[in-house]
Amino acid sequence: MKRVLAALVCAFLLIQQAGEVQAAGILQFEEETDAIQNTENTEAKKDKVSAPSALLMEASTGKVIYEKNADEQRHPASVTKIMTLLLIFDALEEGKISLEDKVTVSEYAASMGGSQVFLEPGEEQTVDTMIKCIAVASANDASVAMAEFVWGSEEEFVKHMNERAKGLGMENTSFVNCNGLDTEGHLTTARDIALMSRELILTYPQIRDYVTIWMENITHTTAKGASEFGLANTNKLIRQYAYATGLKTGSTGEAGFCMSATAEKNQMQMIAVVMGAKDSKSRFQDAVTLLDHGFASCVKYTDDGLEGMKPVKVEGGMKDQVPVKQKESFSYIDTEGADLTAIEKDYQTVEKLKAPVKTGEKAGSVVYTLEGKTIGSIDVITVENVREATYTSILEKVLKSFFIG
Repeated sequence: MKRVLAALVCAFLLIQQAGEVQAAGILQFEEETDAIQNTENTEAKKDKVSAPSALLMEASTGKVIYEKNADEQRHPASVTKIMTLLLIFDALEEGKISLEDKVTVSEYAASMGGSQVFLEPGEEQTVDTMIKCIAVASANDASVAMAEFVWGSEEEFVKHMNERAKGLGMENTSFVNCNGLDTEGHLTTARDIALMSRELILTYPQIRDYVTIWMENITHTTAKGASEFGLANTNKLIRQYAYATGLKTGSTGEAGFCMSATAEKNQMQMIAVVMGAKDSKSRFQDAVTLLDHGFASCVKYTDDGLEGMKPVKVEGGMKDQVPVKQKESFSYIDTEGADLTAIEKDYQTVEKLKAPVKTGEKAGSVVYTLEGKTIGSIDVITVENVREATYTSILEKVLKSFFIG
């Protein structure tokens, strides 16, 4: 009897404790994310990545840390929308469109199947809302509506997607649509996905404000009246993985389960691309495995390059010299356990520049070496204009020198 009573007391305490934990706000995730284990501080091995194609890249340097069939062409599903978002932000940057602009949904855009937010023909939404629909809910209808708004038609938009891809060095990519629905010839690779992901997060860091939204409501306003529709993020890592910052998931019959997962820790941004996973759970697990491996195995060296540099002489100019600076900061990722305090800088500026000199003109480079090997370089540029000297200015200079002397 005592044992029975003791068991009942224990059971009661456990139930009470569980209730307290739930009341404290511990989130319950759906079944597919329950099995995702955070493998931080463990080294990822190749055989742990179950997807047939994958790649891990450090964003600031573009260094590839791990790859598996990274150049194998595969259907990308809605990961395609990374390029769609990139072109939308290009248009915003150029002033071609604004976040407050109203986008009218066409019959064609509203007819898209797959993941959608059920936009109706003639419905209007702002560009800002459309971006949320694409980035959070992976809306095919919103993607096509934005393609038509930016470039007049999806066909023209796709043309610019392929041009942008070519400019990024995405050598094995061919886009046929802007939303990733399975179509013959619509192919890319894990490496190319990493390249466009890197371009998006570095060029337009504000994308994080959209892709990290967990849930948000939008309002449909049509002839039938106004109604709310809930957006739910398709990227479960946003709530499951502590360092997650984005970016995009995708799945179709041809593509399997894909994603480009971005995360930031210790001033490092990682991009983990997974293609062709067998199910959603393994897709997320592979992404976590890759990200943890990156953060555990990489050490980052950064030099802001703000220290003063000697000015460069100017020949035939209104001034005898021009101030210069390092164009940008320098970053290096080490995965071999090297002593990064041993990195050395060598300023290799030109002896002189010939007037006229324009601001931003290259005047040499800063070369970084480690253990005698070059690990990178950054341009040295001028920071002001120097006009070419005229006969009158030369005469004035001579006279001033003579009389002051």
